[in-house]
Amino acid sequence: MKKEMEFDNKSLSRRDFVKASTITAGGLMLSTLPLGASAYAGGNDTLKVALIGCGNRGTGATFQTLNADEGVQLVAMADILEDRMEESYNGLVQRYGGSDKLNVPEEHKFIGFDGYKQAIALADVVLLTTPTFFRPLHFEEAVRQGKHIFMEKPVAVDAAGVRRVLEAAKTAKEKDLNIVVGLQRRYETRYRELYRRIQNGEIGEIISGQVYWNQGPFYYVPRQPQWSELEHQIRNHFHFIWQAGDQVLDQMIHNIDVANWFLGEYPISAQGMGGREVRTGSEYGQIFDHNFVEFRYPSGAVISAQCRQIPGCYNRVAEDFNGSEGFASTGSPNPFALLDRQKNVKFVYESDNDKSPYQIEHDELYQAIRSGDTINNADYGTKSTMSSIMGFMATYSGQFLEWDKALASEKRMYPDHNLRPEDVNWDTPAPVQPDENGNYPIPVPGVTEVI
Repeated sequence: MKKEMEFDNKSLSRRDFVKASTITAGGLMLSTLPLGASAYAGGNDTLKVALIGCGNRGTGATFQTLNADEGVQLVAMADILEDRMEESYNGLVQRYGGSDKLNVPEEHKFIGFDGYKQAIALADVVLLTTPTFFRPLHFEEAVRQGKHIFMEKPVAVDAAGVRRVLEAAKTAKEKDLNIVVGLQRRYETRYRELYRRIQNGEIGEIISGQVYWNQGPFYYVPRQPQWSELEHQIRNHFHFIWQAGDQVLDQMIHNIDVANWFLGEYPISAQGMGGREVRTGSEYGQIFDHNFVEFRYPSGAVISAQCRQIPGCYNRVAEDFNGSEGFASTGSPNPFALLDRQKNVKFVYESDNDKSPYQIEHDELYQAIRSGDTINNADYGTKSTMSSIMGFMATYSGQFLEWDKALASEKRMYPDHNLRPEDVNWDTPAPVQPDENGNYPIPVPGVTEVI
């Protein structure tokens, strides 16, 4: 019998939180010359980079950052898993070994839960690409030290983490720091073109939409006898709520962010359903294998969002929008197209040579640093994170949730949100524990409390 999931998780109104600065496709652009960027405006100085989190996404982000600017150099790396760091470093050596791009001596490879502080101190720009649980802590430290930041999405796993990021983002704005969040669809050329046309009224007002992230299962790393429970969970972070949230947060955040972006607003409520239908074994941790969420927006628009991680099923990763004068779609049968109300195609985006949006994110980050402009994605990155958190909270609880109450929630998915890294080691008890049968606590709709 699986244990029921119980959330142990300041008052901040939706109006205060959603107060938008002008949102553009790439973020908030400020025309002033910020203190943090002014030292590099000439374009000749070397920008030193630290990688915090050396998994696949971190290694990929490092490739993109080193390709984005001639004067960029990786000088430090930090991770809690030595094998992941060495794998990442070896991959970087294959591509950049012998060049000025890679300059990470052994003493600048920091292993441990508190190594991020030392790595950040050596850099001008930091890449934050660890599992999501660590993001608020690492973001706070990077902002405190006055660094420019690329951080992967999502930016937190619960409302308490969102509030921490929000506070640090205020300081980042005061310091004119550049912040790019890895919601790369906002940097993708075809999404930007569709956004531009929708804003120009080519399908009228968006009334409703459907977004999808239906795919096969996440990978699972078999438990090894030498691992502690904490290490097992960290190596399988996608399967544990305290580290990655659920698929609604970790993956469908991209679709939800597109809906928020195209609508120009953020949801006021969410309700939904979900469960574990196929991936029910203890090896799959805690998360649901399917979710459905209905988001309602201030304008009256309703967005239906579904995600699934079940093998052998219909897969779709796309967004569809229904407007008062037409339709927009990013997936088949009319990918990146606009249609009128009679389903006649009005526009189709066609290009075979667009640059990768993952690369554009980094290109524009360094262009801003060099030019003295400021990109700050923290605003929409945090709001879309909170939208997604509210979504999986709704499916876990089976309740109708409102933005203000969800954001103010003190319920958590683990008992201690403020574990100090200097006090943590591999023998530290994991935030969630299996029962005597090896099963982890699972959310139960109608029983689990999230507010």
